[in-house]
Amino acid sequence: MNFNDEKYIKIRKVLLVIVSILTVLPLAPLINRYIPPLMVGDWNLDLTLSVALAALATWLVLRLFRFLLIPAVALCVLVLLYNQLTNGYGFSHMVTDYRSMVENNWGRNGQKETDLILTPGIFDGPLTKTIKVLQSKVDSRDSVVRNFSVKHSLDYFDEYHTKYGPIVRQLSLFKYINSNFKYVSDSERDEYFATARETILNGLGGDCDDHTLLMVSTLKSIGAHCRMVLSEGHLYPELYAGDEKAFDRLQQAIIYLFGDRSIDNIYYHEQNGQYWINLDYTAKHPGGPYLSEKAYAIIDL
Repeated sequence: MNFNDEKYIKIRKVLLVIVSILTVLPLAPLINRYIPPLMVGDWNLDLTLSVALAALATWLVLRLFRFLLIPAVALCVLVLLYNQLTNGYGFSHMVTDYRSMVENNWGRNGQKETDLILTPGIFDGPLTKTIKVLQSKVDSRDSVVRNFSVKHSLDYFDEYHTKYGPIVRQLSLFKYINSNFKYVSDSERDEYFATARETILNGLGGDCDDHTLLMVSTLKSIGAHCRMVLSEGHLYPELYAGDEKAFDRLQQAIIYLFGDRSIDNIYYHEQNGQYWINLDYTAKHPGGPYLSEKAYAIIDL
């Protein structure tokens, strides 16, 4: 058997191409974790750059250390397998990352706040009282609330902290709360507003206002800026995303980290270039659909 025959040379080239692709696949998302988000319109430039760098690294190995290519692939597979078993960056994360590379366009379903009432003080009667009671129930400095927030802000996405920073702590906390919160109605006669401490101690049960108070209190305790939106028969929380650039970065993080969800739109409110996204208990991901579009009052905190 002559391995210098043209037939075997072609076979070796094909095998090298296959092995190279297998090297680029796990290497690209690993590189991407250490590249800051780069957006050009709706195009995730950092994801494309990661693939290019992975391909370049593979090409260099082929040129200089071809004999190391197969061991490198084997090492990447073993690392991913180990991480998968130990809840680190494993195959499921890689699939999610590549899904975000493909689904890098998302819609925005926003609402201008021209019709929203931003100053609760103009209201008279029971609504004013309700707003003041809700504001008084926010307890972000409570030790139980703070400890709960810190603990569950570390449950998810920790491996992306280098890339997205504090955003991942806020999204982790949202995911834990919305994955574990159970709806329990108040009595027919009385409306009860539970503090975040009470909701934590009762096992994360309550109605929409209890969920909202829990969400805004816990997020505030780790440095986020939140508010409550009062609509007809409903109360829900919103997270401040910042200006359009910061909002685009948050959108990218949501698409990236909640890749197991079908995300068609990010629902938000915008006023004077400032963006707020929906964190309702009905939302399966941050920026999920609004349960009620009509807002009577916005309660800033």
